[in-house]
Amino acid sequence: MSEGRTARLAFDGVTDGDAAFILELLNDPGWLANIGDRGVRTLDDTRTYIAERFNNGHWLVVRNGSTAEPLGLCGIVPTRLGLDLPDLGYAILARHSGKGYATEAAAALLARALGPLGHPRLAAFTSLANLASQRVLEKIGFRRLGVRRLLGHVDDSAYFETP
Repeated sequence: MSEGRTARLAFDGVTDGDAAFILELLNDPGWLANIGDRGVRTLDDTRTYIAERFNNGHWLVVRNGSTAEPLGLCGIVPTRLGLDLPDLGYAILARHSGKGYATEAAAALLARALGPLGHPRLAAFTSLANLASQRVLEKIGFRRLGVRRLLGHVDDSAYFETP
């Protein structure tokens, strides 16, 4: 999906050059409330986080156009302990929420995962309180199958899968 595009978005790999944006995203109120505090507070912390956490399965979501403003991330986590399926994730800065960017990015990633990447099914998780993200998943074709607790997490999550 590197350098892929939708009507309004472009996707590219995450690099050290994106550290300032990733630092902002990881400390955004929406990320902290719905994904969790990763303890990343400095650019050096962020560069380490990028090196350890982001691979070819994660993409920077950027608005198309002359500004090419970064909006968020989307990606596929290939394996999690206790889960048999890869899972789809996305995060858009709170100041860009409500504009359909999460839906557009997640739909593009889902099409890529089920198509060229060859995944037969995907899972997805949201915090129980994140109703907006749950609506995004349902809109792009995921079904809610209940509540699960991810290994290493203290709170339950809403659990979704593609059919």
